[in-house]
Amino acid sequence: MGGVALLARARGHRVTGSDANVYPPMSDQLAAAGIALTEGWDPAALAPAPDVVVVGNALSRGNPMVEHVLDQGLAYTSGPQWLAEQVLRERWVLAVAGTHGKTTTSSMLARILDEAGLDPGFLIGGVPVDFGVSARLGGGRCFVVEADEYDTAFFDKRSKFVHYRPRTAVLNNLEYDHADIFPDLAAIERQFHHLVRTVPGIGRIIRPAGDAALERVLAMGCWTAVEETGTPKGWEARLLDGDGSRFEVLWAGQPAGRVEWDLLGDHNVANALSAIAAARHAGVDPARACAALAGFRNVRRRLEARGRVNGVTVYDDFAHHPTAIRTTLEGLRRHVGGARVVAVLEPRSNTMRLGVHRDQLARALEVADLVVLYAPPDLGWDAGAAVAALGARGKVFRDLGAIIGYLVEIARPGDHLVVMSNGAFGGLHGKLLEALGKTGP
Repeated sequence: MGGVALLARARGHRVTGSDANVYPPMSDQLAAAGIALTEGWDPAALAPAPDVVVVGNALSRGNPMVEHVLDQGLAYTSGPQWLAEQVLRERWVLAVAGTHGKTTTSSMLARILDEAGLDPGFLIGGVPVDFGVSARLGGGRCFVVEADEYDTAFFDKRSKFVHYRPRTAVLNNLEYDHADIFPDLAAIERQFHHLVRTVPGIGRIIRPAGDAALERVLAMGCWTAVEETGTPKGWEARLLDGDGSRFEVLWAGQPAGRVEWDLLGDHNVANALSAIAAARHAGVDPARACAALAGFRNVRRRLEARGRVNGVTVYDDFAHHPTAIRTTLEGLRRHVGGARVVAVLEPRSNTMRLGVHRDQLARALEVADLVVLYAPPDLGWDAGAAVAALGARGKVFRDLGAIIGYLVEIARPGDHLVVMSNGAFGGLHGKLLEALGKTGP
């Protein structure tokens, strides 16, 4: 919603907004754009009545502002609907969907198109370091949108991405997530099928080979040419370094370019292949796309090194699904070798808090030498049982201060502390770096 606000401001509208618990980097972006933010849900913020109220999907019936909008008969719409009608019409939309890697792949794609001189617009669910903002109107024909399968609004329970009508659709992967709104994987597959139905016959679908859920999606019906990644018949990467920092890109078995960058992990290599393939459909030569990725700086909070104190490196990572947790830690492990990796996880997403993934956590975290799992008082499942398979390597804490105390006590030069959460985690990163600094010489 913050990105939508930035786009509305760029179109010349006067924009105000209301939200709760807004924190950087989005709060900084809104302030820099001159967008006034009211904390909380006081209907007084809607006086005088705006021309339209754009309602985020976090708000439900019973929210004071929602009730005011309905009672007063104010004009309202959803973020995706506003985007479709006011920004995406007449644009070449490149939509990136999937359970994992949407933000990173969207950011890679935006950079490639930008480096190719296409001046793309974009709306991304994170802050690409290369651009410094999560949304840009752009002056070119192309628009990159991170296409989320979560529902649109309290009055529109379709997935957000059905509004975007892409010409180029990247389907990165598909696993079960969002257990608060989807009863099972089949329900999500049905929504992805709805997305596929909106891609024109002259468009393109980019998908990884061997993803069973996406196979089922396309089996429901597909009217568009499909390119596959991770296969000799389509797009493939030949690793030149085991940590994914250097690789050759092949298209139909033929060399198409080489990428050397600062990113790590097989998941980022896969993301790059998708971005290169999508950019090619929009007219960018693969070799030029590879060259653009050489300077790519990842999105904020994707294994982002927040600081190094007394030889201890602290990372901030957004991973909150077992698959993403594991692939992130595996990439770091291959990069740092035998150095000690400590994973600190806050199970904050709705799906995590419902306990859907609790039985997968131990396996996802086993790559780390030590694991710290935060169990807030209102967590509805046994965190200790979830990491019991890790033995003495798994620790559970119910207090953030205790986590900091433990990490400071056990940290030693050369350690890599990976703090994983899709929220602010109580400012743990900064507090930890400060506490580590106080223990040094």
